[in-house]
Amino acid sequence: MKIIRLKEGKERSLLRRHPWIFDGAIAKGGGDAGETVRVESHAGQFLGWAAFSPSSKIRARVWSFDESQRIDASFFVARIDQAIKARDLFDIQSDGRRLVHGESDGLPGLVVDRYADTLVAQFSSCGTERWKSVIVEALLAQTGLTRLYERSDASVRSLEGLPEATGWLSGAPTLVASRTTLPPEGANFPWGGPAENCSGTEIIITEHDWKLSLDVAQGHKTGFYLDQRDSRQRFAAYTRRRQFERVLNCYCYTGGFTVAALAGGAKHVTSIDSSGPALDRAKANVALNGFDASRTTMLDADVNAMLRQYQKEGRTFDAIVLDPPKFAPTVTHAERAARAYKDINRLALAILEPGGVLFTYSCSGGISADLFHKIVASAGTDAGVDAFISERMGGAPDHPMTVAFPEGEYLKGLVLVKKPGA
Repeated sequence: MKIIRLKEGKERSLLRRHPWIFDGAIAKGGGDAGETVRVESHAGQFLGWAAFSPSSKIRARVWSFDESQRIDASFFVARIDQAIKARDLFDIQSDGRRLVHGESDGLPGLVVDRYADTLVAQFSSCGTERWKSVIVEALLAQTGLTRLYERSDASVRSLEGLPEATGWLSGAPTLVASRTTLPPEGANFPWGGPAENCSGTEIIITEHDWKLSLDVAQGHKTGFYLDQRDSRQRFAAYTRRRQFERVLNCYCYTGGFTVAALAGGAKHVTSIDSSGPALDRAKANVALNGFDASRTTMLDADVNAMLRQYQKEGRTFDAIVLDPPKFAPTVTHAERAARAYKDINRLALAILEPGGVLFTYSCSGGISADLFHKIVASAGTDAGVDAFISERMGGAPDHPMTVAFPEGEYLKGLVLVKKPGA
């Protein structure tokens, strides 16, 4: 067994059960890509069993802090079983759910989502790459499913010295589209007729009281933003209670919040995204749920430019959603990202009706919840408005954060109610 020994004083985070070991913390030792190494303190005290990553700044990720634990196939079977059973602790009103959430489930570098009858896995570390076949076998056995698609195309793979990898690992369709539910006649889905998606990557999931389509091969992340499930439900509830007439959904992607607003009874929803294919799917999702397309406007445009145009025109909205892409993947990008977040929130608050509601988010790991609050507060000051914080939002409970790994809190959200007269 190979050993890495840490520099003096660098064991403190591991004693708090934090799973990351950075390259600068290691005094000596190493291993091959994904190899399990014994981690010891400067004094030789056992700290954990970790997967070694020769190219990454995060040089090792801890599998276990138990010295008696063997890192073998049975270890991964047990960890995956624990992760899947943990989801039964939560009220997940969807057949789309996250089954494994990396470090929070004791499996650093592994994300697994279930979309109806299909699993999608992302292997983003040398350790999970090394154990891929074992992990795949365990996932299929414990879920009873046969379809598993790999989406190991996240940029972090390059930091690990790993190439992108996508495609079917199990259950590859051989004939025509395989979908849980076919689209209704007239839905005009982007992929066309049922026989056109021969890769079988198009899926429809049920979420709360509506249906949403996705493509596990082409969609963002593993195909969809499951982490916003509860936020979409809350937005529908606000819309239903407040009877919003004019809703603006910025960075709408495939229209999850648009469908939620329509389900809540919004009279009209304007949805903006710079991706034409995403907007096509948003239109399809509106049709899939039986909503009148005349209640929506889909704009292929830059959000920042449109917010400025609306302000110039004096156009206002009763409710606005700001769910932008990741502006700051790491802390080093935080300053530039803070300016971008501030600008869009300033503009949104300026065109929000007094008494209106703003759902605003950051999915940037480099922006803490405290910093995001300060950014939005500064945006309000610059806009000359004040607002109540009605709720703080985060990822759905199947995307858990643990006390030992605060970095797991990547999604931060605030629900603001603009003060009347502000």
